Amino acid sequence: MTHQPLSTRFSFDTEFDAAGVVVSAAAAFRPIKRAYGPAEVDALVAQARLNARNEALAEVESIQTMALSAIGQALASAAPALAQVAQLHRQQAAELALTAARVVSASALDRHPEAPLQAALEALGQEIDASPRLVIRTGDLTEATHARLQQLCADAGFSGIVAFRTEPAMAPAAFQLEWADGRAAFDPEEAFARMSEALNSALAAEAGHAENLTPETSMEGRP
Repeated sequence: MTHQPLSTRFSFDTEFDAAGVVVSAAAAFRPIKRAYGPAEVDALVAQARLNARNEALAEVESIQTMALSAIGQALASAAPALAQVAQLHRQQAAELALTAARVVSASALDRHPEAPLQAALEALGQEIDASPRLVIRTGDLTEATHARLQQLCADAGFSGIVAFRTEPAMAPAAFQLEWADGRAAFDPEEAFARMSEALNSALAAEAGHAENLTPETSMEGRP
């Protein structure tokens, strides 16, 4: 004889709400698994590690993107200041070089005040060759220097009269040459003033061409 159990567990296969609408059907019911085998545990751990790794990589990529954006914004905001610093550095370097050149040339002219005049006579040899008279205005030069200058004129082929005029107000290395068809002059201070003016003009032109793309000068809205 087979004994029937006194009671059986009753399960609600289909669930209804108060209005009679089906909330969950028996086919959609999935019981919660309470136990896992070793292989399933290893698979779940591996999947969890993979998910954690992917999330960490995504977070790192997001941090890198934000860092690059912050660096770009910092560079964009610092670019005008860096351009000004670079321009100031160029200007100061040029002024330093010009000052050093002035000091070196002043020392050289103190030792050889007749050198610029000699160079001018050598360069103008053909122009003054046919002139009957050459007037040389200089500062206070010695008689020996006058003799060297006369010899230089003779070596250059000048056969006319060389007349020296002393101008106490002129610098030792300054001079003025006057002949029948022309005139030439040199003054160290005026030469350095022209060099300084040309240098400042070049720096100003360079600063004008080195325009930076700031918010006020961006390319947005331009054709």
